[in-house]
Amino acid sequence: MTLQPLTPVNCAGLLQQGFSLLQLDGEVLLFGQKGWPKRSCPTGVFGVRFKLGEMKLRAISFSNDSCYLPPLRCPAVCRLDPYDGLPESYLIHGGRTPNNEISTSLYLLTMDSRGCNRKLTLCCKEKELVGEVPGARYGHTMSMVQSHGKTACVLFGGRSYMPAGERTTENWNSVVDCPPQVFLFDMEFGCSSAHTLPELCDGQSFHLAVAREDCVYLLGGHSLSSDSRPPRLFRLRVELLQGSPLLSCETIETSISISSAIISRTGPTRYIILGGYQSDSQKRMECSTVILNEKGITFEALESPKWTQDITQSRTWFGGSAGEGTIILAVPTEGRPSQTEHYFYHVCFQTEGESKEDEEAQGCSQESTDYDNSTPLEDSEELYFGREPHELEDIDGEEGNYNEQDEEDESQTGYWMKCCLGCQLNPNTWEPYYSTELFRPAMIFCSRGEGGHWVHAQCMELSELLLLRLSEGSKKYFCMDHGGLPFQEMTPPRQVTPLKRTPLKVKDRKTPPTIKMSPAKKSFFRRLFD
Repeated sequence: MTLQPLTPVNCAGLLQQGFSLLQLDGEVLLFGQKGWPKRSCPTGVFGVRFKLGEMKLRAISFSNDSCYLPPLRCPAVCRLDPYDGLPESYLIHGGRTPNNEISTSLYLLTMDSRGCNRKLTLCCKEKELVGEVPGARYGHTMSMVQSHGKTACVLFGGRSYMPAGERTTENWNSVVDCPPQVFLFDMEFGCSSAHTLPELCDGQSFHLAVAREDCVYLLGGHSLSSDSRPPRLFRLRVELLQGSPLLSCETIETSISISSAIISRTGPTRYIILGGYQSDSQKRMECSTVILNEKGITFEALESPKWTQDITQSRTWFGGSAGEGTIILAVPTEGRPSQTEHYFYHVCFQTEGESKEDEEAQGCSQESTDYDNSTPLEDSEELYFGREPHELEDIDGEEGNYNEQDEEDESQTGYWMKCCLGCQLNPNTWEPYYSTELFRPAMIFCSRGEGGHWVHAQCMELSELLLLRLSEGSKKYFCMDHGGLPFQEMTPPRQVTPLKRTPLKVKDRKTPPTIKMSPAKKSFFRRLFD
């Protein structure tokens, strides 16, 4: 068991509370970055590499047929082990976006391919559910159960915003516990069903869930309605019978009161619990081992690492599991002098001999995936056959690592720049003004000056109708700083000569008869009818 400080190399700004760590094809992946993805990593998924007390990230790409995966905080993440010839994958449901919107989508993340230089490419698909579908939530759990030769996913808990009919201006951002319903859905057909059990009377979130065969154990969690962390354990049994499933629940009293803990798998039926909170002002400094067997679940005390002063004095902490018996832990600096917002630690519960063997095995099996000092592959026809040129680039050197300094400062460039002398746009307090705006302010191009420049439509006091009119066709616009004329200048229309249409001559057309009268007769008839 070791506790070592970890130094993030040019990536500390991406790690935030609520991120998730995944393991696919022997590689650790970071999901749920801080803020929206940028150009260097549009997918928002990074490969994580630990070496010599440093943590480096590398951008992970998606396949062309993948859907967009937003950076989600505190989602429900469930690992699907390979079965029936299917590859290992992850299910991701719910979570909060950087705009504090709560997602309702369900995503399936799998490995698509590896390039000749072992570059990992993922495939992300959004799964559609039918029936009684779980609503938007975060802080919940998902687990896989197997019964009678069938497999299903169990979802429980979480928090969400108040119902639409109860939300007002004062409580717009207030969250409540989701109803204590158990959702059961299968991945083959996407059928979802909701089940209410009498033992589950209060909603709970940020709990732990471990599963073995047809049983799911729900441990700890926090309830907003009672503002408590009850020391109890729920044993949920799911029987996937022909027709409709049968669910039963059993309540087991324990001495563990915990929420927001980190759980790491160390074997097929063994887990380690670390971190979390016993109360709002007290962290849980103890560690426990969880063992699942035919008889049920047992807890054993585990020796805790020698916590540093920064960890013991911090009020909050968070992290995630980076593999079997390996945990990444982060504590805020809380005003102490530091170049980053958090201190990071690498916790390993393996023995010293096992950790050395794993390092040697990782060095042998992944020698070509080292993020630096790696040798390029040989120039042979076998390696180049069927490969694209961009796949043959050496991404394992320093060029493949993510670097925050390479990103542009959006407060000075792009949508959040100072467009004019009177620009009052603040990226921290900005709210959508036009109906076409979603995450960024609307901008319009000014044709004056050398090459023109972009300005915010709201700063130019443009109405939405005029903005839509200017964005159509080949029209020019001049901002207030260049003449003060916020109007469009029409390009001269192209002169088109009209076509001469000659009437068609119709054969045998009958013309109306005409009566020939002299002027005397016309005068006589005029006086007669007048």
